[in-house]
This record gives sequence, C-alpha cells and structure tokens, in this order.
Amino acid sequence: MSFALYMIGFALLIGGVAWALVLAGVSATYVAITCIILAGLGVITGVSRTRTKDISH
Repeated sequence: MSFALYMIGFALLIGGVAWALVLAGVSATYVAITCIILAGLGVITGVSRTRTKDISH
C-alpha cells in the first residue's frame, strides 16, 4: 500500500473522530489535541508499514 493512500485513510479516520468528539460536546482544544496526536501516530505507522525493506548484501 502506498504512503499517500495510507494517509488518505488515516485523514478520514481523524475526521470521523473529530466529528464524533464535536457532536459529543468536547472542547475544541481537546479535539485539536486529539487530531494532532492521531496525525503523528498516522505518520509513524504509515512510514513503518509502507517503507521498502533494505536488501542485505
């Protein structure tokens, strides 16, 4: 799976979580903090799952 496709899926997940938090009445500050943390986790997991393995010689 490509990194861009992984990030698009994760962006949709973050949007859904943010929407649910807003509907639940959570403060905008906490929604923003949650989105930033999820974005960081998305980048970390996206890089680790989509990078190509180095060939040993």
